[in-house]
Amino acid sequence: MAKNDELVFGIHAVNELIKRSPERFIELFLLKGRDDERLMPIINLSRKYAIPAQMVNRKVLDDKSNGEQHQGVVARVQPGKTFTEADLDDIIETAEKQGVPPFLLILDGVTDPHNLGACLRNADAAGVQAIIVPKDNAARLTGTVRKVAVGAAETVPLVQVTNLARTMKQLQQMGVWIIGTAGETDTCLYDVKLSGPMALVMGAEGKGMRRLTRENCDQLVKLPMAGSVSSLNVSVATGICLFEIVRQRLN
Repeated sequence: MAKNDELVFGIHAVNELIKRSPERFIELFLLKGRDDERLMPIINLSRKYAIPAQMVNRKVLDDKSNGEQHQGVVARVQPGKTFTEADLDDIIETAEKQGVPPFLLILDGVTDPHNLGACLRNADAAGVQAIIVPKDNAARLTGTVRKVAVGAAETVPLVQVTNLARTMKQLQQMGVWIIGTAGETDTCLYDVKLSGPMALVMGAEGKGMRRLTRENCDQLVKLPMAGSVSSLNVSVATGICLFEIVRQRLN
């Protein structure tokens, strides 16, 4: 495998990518003897776009996916576009042209690929236009992330920025209100108006937001916690917060 090639696995992840960017595919590896209705759309698309496909045994797929659940399909693809802070102007401008207030998600140091994948899935469902992450000390767009995101990695840009605090200031200058989640605040999520151009900030697993990130938020909110646990998984909390914003925007 060439140094820059990527591996994508999982039925939804491969199917979504092949529909959107068939030109990126180099070859497919399919589980020998499996041709059920879930895999047939991928097989048919590979034939349509003349993508080389090999039928291999399960161990080959297991090795290529590093033991992750591949669901009988692994693809070797050319790397996709890397989004940076330079793309944010276009993302926000596109949203405004469509008559939709900018809606962004900022993840400050989320390092678990399963959490990033779940956040991508939440973001796609909620209509988020991009997820912003720091370039360092954060999960990357790997095969595992794509698998967990079940196709959302192809629909929601993952924007990697060099300096998160500086990017937040730039967003504020563009009229985006930044709301951060922090357990120490007294303000409940459900008591805040969450309409208009907005970016939601979620902190890292266990640590929350870094100091500079917290200081650059326009407002801090928390989820009401009635039980004995002090916090929720970051992807679960992200889903709750995103859909409260969606609920308010629909009213």
